[in-house]
Amino acid sequence: MRVAGLTIRSLIVTLALVVAAAAGRPAEAAPYAAIVMDMRDGTVLYESGADRRQQPASLTKMMTLYLAFEAVESGQLSLDQRVRVSRHAARQPPSKLYLKPGQRVSLRSLIRASALKSANDAAVALAEAISGSEKAFARLMTARARQLGMRNTTFRNANGLTERGHLSTARDMAVLGRHLFFDFPEYYNIFSRKTDRAAGKRVWTTNRLLSSYRGADGIKTGYTRAAGYNLVASAHRGSKRTIAAILGGKSSRWRNARMAQLLDKGFARSGRRVAMVPPRAYIPTVAEAPLPPAKPGTPTTALAAIAEALASQAVATTPPSTSRLASLYSETPRPRPGQESAEIAAAEAGDGMPQPVPRPGWTVQLGPFNNHAIAVARVTEVALGGDQVLADAAPVIDRVPSREGASLYRVRFTGLAPDDANRACRLLEADGRQCQTLAPNI
Repeated sequence: MRVAGLTIRSLIVTLALVVAAAAGRPAEAAPYAAIVMDMRDGTVLYESGADRRQQPASLTKMMTLYLAFEAVESGQLSLDQRVRVSRHAARQPPSKLYLKPGQRVSLRSLIRASALKSANDAAVALAEAISGSEKAFARLMTARARQLGMRNTTFRNANGLTERGHLSTARDMAVLGRHLFFDFPEYYNIFSRKTDRAAGKRVWTTNRLLSSYRGADGIKTGYTRAAGYNLVASAHRGSKRTIAAILGGKSSRWRNARMAQLLDKGFARSGRRVAMVPPRAYIPTVAEAPLPPAKPGTPTTALAAIAEALASQAVATTPPSTSRLASLYSETPRPRPGQESAEIAAAEAGDGMPQPVPRPGWTVQLGPFNNHAIAVARVTEVALGGDQVLADAAPVIDRVPSREGASLYRVRFTGLAPDDANRACRLLEADGRQCQTLAPNI
């Protein structure tokens, strides 16, 4: 049979070639954007399109790893703890460690595979170990991004695969890199390793700049068709230390060559004697979140206020970071071992700040958590998640002693009707978060 002079066979072959050609043609990548900072104090030395929101690709794993380090430091998880791999994690596309559903892998191996090999399955396994589900973890990622001053970043997954609304900027990624350097100095060396072992396998870094640029010591690559070739890199020479971010590179070779030029530019423009100034970070308590003006016809709730306050938080007005390195760069004497600074202790206890008053009714309770920051993050996570059933609840964070004498923190949403409390808990549990309902006067 012929169709317009073509046989059916030749028509099928022609269509197949057209489809194959279209499939092989890369999607239009994001435009080039870049920024160079002095790692020591955050001074911007060069920028181009640094605030344009684009797909970050596997640079996303920098935040996944930040939260993993945080979970280890807080005692929520341990490096040698074995994590069960879910079917969802195992099904992630390459790059991957090829983990099997039900396999148990140490947290240490998942961190190594995520940082060096950029393994998508390992990153999702980390997310589920920390938050119960990747969806819940993505909300926690976005909440922490706001708290770290990443004002133009929204995460939708843990590994950076292309997803609508999963966006960041070159500036935000450089800010995150500085936070990793200052907030977790004991873990930062993971980004400078060229090879390591994870889950019984040898993994190699995807960051070729470590071998080609003098002084390079991190940090993370990323690539998808939509994002282009991305890279955050840090390097040191003498007393100088520089960090730079590139989004939308044309190829890995072009990206690496351009990054070398940017780092050279940073070293040429930075001063020899620059004070170490840790990046600013602010974790607001519920009581500190200001109530924004209500829009006509829109009820103002405590949860909505937290989300609004975080989204509009200006980095310039935030107090200095309480990073564990901050005391090294200030004139304040470091506290003796085992002695908390008075400022941190006061912040933990909420001294001098009015606390929300629990409302009568049923309560949905989350926790307990090992520190106040995680408790606040869980409140923020719910706020950003937009759980409508909790819209009228009053969020409260309680400090309770543990059997070992340390402090634990629990999050309570109070003032609910019994059906609403049960429904809210079901929604939270379906999202991978543990909760319980409490009747009044319990």
